[in-house]
Amino acid sequence: MSEPRKILVTSALPYANGSIHLGHMLEYIQTDMWTRFQKHRGNQCIYVCADDAHGSAIMLRAEKEGITPEQLIANVQAEHSADFAEFLVDFDNFHSTHAEENRELSSQIYLKLRDAGHIATRSITQYFDPEKKMFLADRFIKGTCPKCGTEDQYGDNCEKCGATYAPTDLKDPKSAISGATPVLKDSQHFFFKLPDFQQMLQTWTRSGTLHDAVANKLAEWLDAGLQEWDISRDAPYFGFEIPGEPGKYFYVWLDAPIGYMASFKNLCDRTPGLDFDAFWGKDSTAEVYHFIGKDIVNFHALFWPAMLEGAGFRKPTGINVHGYLTVNGQKMSKSRGTFVKARTYLDHLSPEYLRYYYAAKLGRGVDDLDLNLDDFVQKVNSDLVGKVVNIASRCAGFIHKGNAGVLVAGNAAPELTDAFLAAAPSIAEAYEGRDFARAMREIMALADRANAWIADKAPWSLAKQEGQQEEVQAICALGINLFRQLVIFLKPVLPLLAADAEAFLNVAPLTWNDHQTLLSNHQLNAFKPLMTRIDSAKVQAMIDASKEDLAASQTDTGAPAGNGELAKDPLSPEIDFDAFAAVDLRVALIVKAEAVEGADKLLRLTLDIGDEQRNVFSGIKSAYPDPAKLEGRLTMMIANLKPRKMRFGVSEGMVMAAGPGGEEIYLLSPDSGAKPGQRIK
Repeated sequence: MSEPRKILVTSALPYANGSIHLGHMLEYIQTDMWTRFQKHRGNQCIYVCADDAHGSAIMLRAEKEGITPEQLIANVQAEHSADFAEFLVDFDNFHSTHAEENRELSSQIYLKLRDAGHIATRSITQYFDPEKKMFLADRFIKGTCPKCGTEDQYGDNCEKCGATYAPTDLKDPKSAISGATPVLKDSQHFFFKLPDFQQMLQTWTRSGTLHDAVANKLAEWLDAGLQEWDISRDAPYFGFEIPGEPGKYFYVWLDAPIGYMASFKNLCDRTPGLDFDAFWGKDSTAEVYHFIGKDIVNFHALFWPAMLEGAGFRKPTGINVHGYLTVNGQKMSKSRGTFVKARTYLDHLSPEYLRYYYAAKLGRGVDDLDLNLDDFVQKVNSDLVGKVVNIASRCAGFIHKGNAGVLVAGNAAPELTDAFLAAAPSIAEAYEGRDFARAMREIMALADRANAWIADKAPWSLAKQEGQQEEVQAICALGINLFRQLVIFLKPVLPLLAADAEAFLNVAPLTWNDHQTLLSNHQLNAFKPLMTRIDSAKVQAMIDASKEDLAASQTDTGAPAGNGELAKDPLSPEIDFDAFAAVDLRVALIVKAEAVEGADKLLRLTLDIGDEQRNVFSGIKSAYPDPAKLEGRLTMMIANLKPRKMRFGVSEGMVMAAGPGGEEIYLLSPDSGAKPGQRIK
């Protein structure tokens, strides 16, 4: 028998500036299931995480709430820890990046990089808020787009036309924090010389550490040539001061991944026999895996391994990357009630429903996962209640009534138990490869076979016949054993169901290898319902509660600091009726919808307006990440808008949409029965 593996696992650190939502939970549930599987198999698998607790955003929020940043991150950590625990995410340690272990390790790594010649310094020019006395990140600067003239755009890109630019290109720039006009100011910054590690990263990213799709994406960065990475920020800033550099702080993304090491170090210091160097030392033979979202791949697969290499630590064994979560085919939306906080979900539904649904949808690639709420209800009710739990509820009563709850010896269908035994290696392989969807399909195929066999034997009919009691007991004993096998296979996904099943089965906590045996002449405990069906009304109540959360947050939301009244959205200037009547509104059929290469916000729409087709660019990509789903849909467009030449082509009209922007943009649609080309009057 092979030696147990030594594995360290992390999830990306949640930012200590807000609540956990169902998009976040996709990652933590995925990681937890994989970690539980490894422990289930008898491996030493340690799962650590931490709150990401540094940065300007946390400093500013704490100031707004009238508390210290330390109080803010302590409050948020308590909330995060409670949410994770109730979702059954079983961390071995959940720490904070604002901890002494992280300060020491960040300083140690920085000094090693500096001494090895991998740190550069030079002066840069940035916008500075003269009222707040702080340099402004791009997201804290707003102004008029230099390309299209749209007001109130952020310092790096325009949500209206999709243009990207430097903050200094903005017209009429303002600080989003104080409203003051920023001034340009020079400051000395520190840079990590990432190009020093170009060759190492080209080899390492192709070593099997990453999914091919991720490695291909990173190749775009590598082929373009890596740039030095700015790792410093000026005071005031909430973080760790750079050793020997008063008023200069580590940029949050430098110390955040070091937080993985710090959380593990904190656990080692409290756990006899757990050796930090055995996992992070240059010669470590342990395995280290990071689970992250695709939006932070560059930090984890370029900057992080280069930092580790330069500082003399080992690099990760693997970086497992997942896609985004959509709900009902669209980005999560506060106004639609699909931006659901973890706590709101837990107030209405069992965590295991979501754990199973995510498992049933998660492959090993980086595709986005859609939480379709109707499918969610149907799949959980059908698979877990209708198939798995149904086996136990069908058989338990006959055993308690006919044999005082004792499973008889024997095997009524060896071919069926052989099939379950033969399926185990493939299910284990799917778990190991993070192909949870395949594992769930194979487990449910076994559940279908078990249910079909029990239905064919019909113990409920045999129980009514004279002299058939032995047959009834043999059938139901095997049914309970097959249920036990399914629970063993599902335990990494459904730990609560497994614990309740173990209590009913009257057995010690089940391990993976227990699938190789059957219970015989064994006393069961009384059967209690193990899982109830999802009530669709509870799902709707969760959505409604999420809308209520939005209403409450809107009531509490003020303008940027320094503006003493609630933010208002003034009406646009009035126009007369003749101007409005001149607008030619038409029903349009979306023939084709596609992303525009090189534009972050734009979709290219081919619109059929009856007698011709038009090409229209629209800044709605953030709300429709899968543009193909728009094809075949009717919308409304302004057909007599003067064509506008853009760098991607000519836009021959404008589609009508509403919403505050970002993910909350909704294309307007005519009533059913409308035809392409009809004029809207």
